[in-house]
Amino acid sequence: MEVTEKRYLNYKEAMKYMGIGSYNTLHKYMALGLKVTMTPFGSKIDKQDIDEFLKQYKM
Repeated sequence: MEVTEKRYLNYKEAMKYMGIGSYNTLHKYMALGLKVTMTPFGSKIDKQDIDEFLKQYKM
């Protein structure tokens, strides 16, 4: 059986993926430009968008 990783994450999964524990921090990232996809079934965040967003702040 092959297990595939999810590409689109809900807020809680996205926070875990980014290593943050606060919805406030997630919302600050969104205000700074983290892209969110709004669907009829809830908001999703693409892992590729997270990686691109975080790459901007890499030193």
